[in-house]
Amino acid sequence: MNNLPPTEPPTDLKPLPTPLRSSLGAVIASGLAIALYRVTSAISLSFAQKPLHSDNALVVKITIAVRTLVVGLSTLATFIFAIVAFALFALAIQATIQKLKQSPSS
Repeated sequence: MNNLPPTEPPTDLKPLPTPLRSSLGAVIASGLAIALYRVTSAISLSFAQKPLHSDNALVVKITIAVRTLVVGLSTLATFIFAIVAFALFALAIQATIQKLKQSPSS
């Protein structure tokens, strides 16, 4: 049915980024992770210092759920940036090792 010639798979393998770019990305991501950690700590502390003033059980449950959601999302964002920073740092090390292996030993 289809008389198309067989095509070769694409060989668009991108080379590793330079160690400098990876290191710069790791520094930026770690800075964001530290900033988000401080924001998360401030949010937690703020919630802990302000007790709930309600006798209504539904209001208390909704407030607890919202507080948990806010702290959880902030913590998730913090750890995502921390993991990205670690991965970019590891990529910089890998790229450095690759460059050292490829350079001629003179």
